[in-house]
Amino acid sequence: MLDYVWLIPLFPAIGFLINGLLGRRLGKGVVSVVGPAAIGLSFLTSILIFFELIGKPASERHFEKVIFDWVVSGSFQTVIGYQIDPLSILMALVVTGVSFFIHIYSVGYMHDDPGYTRYFTYLNLFVFMMLNLVLANNFLLMFVGWEGVGLCSYLLIGFWYEKDSAANAGKKAFVVNRVGDFGFILGMFLIFVNLGTLDFTDAFAKAGQLDTATVTAITLLLFVGACGKSAQIPLYVWLPDAMEGPTPVSSLIHAATMVTAGVYMVARCSVLYNMAPIAMAVVAIVGVATAIFTASIGFCQYDLKKILAYSTISQLGYMFLAVGVGAYSAGIFHLMTHAFFKGLLFLGAGSVMHALSGELDIRKMGALRSKIPITFGTFFIATLAIAGIPGLSGFFSKDEILWMAFSSPRGHFLLWMVAAIAAGMTAFYMFRALFMTFFGESRVDHHVAHHIHESPKIMTVPLMVLAFLSIVGGYVGVPHVLGGANHIHEFLAPVVGGGPEPGKAHAGFSILAQAWAAGGAQGGHSTALELFLMVLSVLIALTGIGIAYFLYLKNPILPKRLAEQYSGLYRLVANKYYVDELYQVLFVNSLKKLGMGLWKGFDEFIIDGTVNGIAYFIGWLSSLMRRMQTGFVQNYAVSMIVGGVILALYYIMRAFF
Repeated sequence: MLDYVWLIPLFPAIGFLINGLLGRRLGKGVVSVVGPAAIGLSFLTSILIFFELIGKPASERHFEKVIFDWVVSGSFQTVIGYQIDPLSILMALVVTGVSFFIHIYSVGYMHDDPGYTRYFTYLNLFVFMMLNLVLANNFLLMFVGWEGVGLCSYLLIGFWYEKDSAANAGKKAFVVNRVGDFGFILGMFLIFVNLGTLDFTDAFAKAGQLDTATVTAITLLLFVGACGKSAQIPLYVWLPDAMEGPTPVSSLIHAATMVTAGVYMVARCSVLYNMAPIAMAVVAIVGVATAIFTASIGFCQYDLKKILAYSTISQLGYMFLAVGVGAYSAGIFHLMTHAFFKGLLFLGAGSVMHALSGELDIRKMGALRSKIPITFGTFFIATLAIAGIPGLSGFFSKDEILWMAFSSPRGHFLLWMVAAIAAGMTAFYMFRALFMTFFGESRVDHHVAHHIHESPKIMTVPLMVLAFLSIVGGYVGVPHVLGGANHIHEFLAPVVGGGPEPGKAHAGFSILAQAWAAGGAQGGHSTALELFLMVLSVLIALTGIGIAYFLYLKNPILPKRLAEQYSGLYRLVANKYYVDELYQVLFVNSLKKLGMGLWKGFDEFIIDGTVNGIAYFIGWLSSLMRRMQTGFVQNYAVSMIVGGVILALYYIMRAFF
């Protein structure tokens, strides 16, 4: 079955071609089948390949399939080829599985949209590009998928291009990602110049030839690309605006495609990053800074989808924190669990919008839990998962990241502390959204209230499936401290290693850890400390939930009073720290002024001035010559006599002088 890895991206490509070329002729019914079926077949193929792969010894879980030679020019040679190993097949399963349920959900959500055929065409293309990205066996094919998901995000974010806000959001996403992609391209150039190949296997085998400065430059440039795709500081600003697209698109971007590409790329290049400690420190610091910064913005947002968008950026920060401290498998583990509960959260938001005629402002909701019970139940499960409540998938992956951030040789107490605080903040603003949407008094407009209804089964069944995965999806990575076998680490170990061994306890917790260990905890100091940190992280999450409950259910008037009392701070956070405005002044307006200056000063004055000046000079010279063309023979005779006299004088003077 491994020989048929090319079928995984082929099925979405076929779906894209059928819907794109024939969709309008075949009709909505055929499009509704072709779109999801293409992804379903890809998902089925991924499952079959996965089971064949795990049947092999760990040392043999690597397979490459070359389709054909692609670019052959001198020493530069690359192919269209796909690679199957634990990392790529796990990503393929996540991408195709979650995308499949999003496609099914979309059949109901987009049913009455006039752009229905175009929507599924773009959606199939999106998945095709993402699969090329994760299955590629070389940097160049990965980059094709990298750019492809950028194109598809532009098309889908601006899907309702008649709205200026949607068109502008699509352009913003496209431009910001081009900034990051420039860094990715430079990183690829450096890899080829220094190693003579862009093939993953060859490049990583030759990585030992690179000096520290070169590999640091390569990894930092690649990380610039990751910051663009995965919306990290300073290139995160496009993702909240991406909510202008259809809600299933938001789910697809946040859960299965696009934003996970950066995390995957860093994990894929773990050989290079392990050689660049400075780059890894940058990745970890940027990740944890993004996690807490964007979590704080979520405190004061009222648009349900934008709250989820900032939570995605924050959760991606956790993933980068993990890979930055060398815990690549923990980062990929959280990527997987996040796909389940974040896909569910966005689809749940879409179901709320479906019930409320498109409303997104949580201040205009409330008391919906009894009116749309399936949406509420599944949304509640996803909220518990992202908050890190024990027993759900998010708890296992988040706790693994926190533990590795604290205990690994590249981790630090400060990284753990900031990440733990961000986890509490996540629990707070997510339950704030839950309480304001589904609990309390109804604030729904009375015209809308009469039409509130649960979504159809084609939308609620995907919600229930993702809810189930949000519960059980984390049990493949149960920590050893809880008596589990961390299968995700064992599975990914041949590609990225099982993660660094825990180091010494850092100052700040050493006394507590020693006291805990001295109290007779089994498993030694490290096990006792891990269990202690696990309990502490749960308490932090419960504290965040408790504060949200106190503010938005017990005392719903209190948040308004606090906003008035601390109006300056509230405005700062509510306006997202004015980062967009700052970028507008520093980059957008300055580039506009530069463009205007080049237009007026260089193009019009120098380029046009030179061309027009030459034309004017020729015209002036022609006007002089034209005056000599009188049409009178006597004038021409005089001219010839004068010319002859001048020539005669010239030769006489040469003869005598």
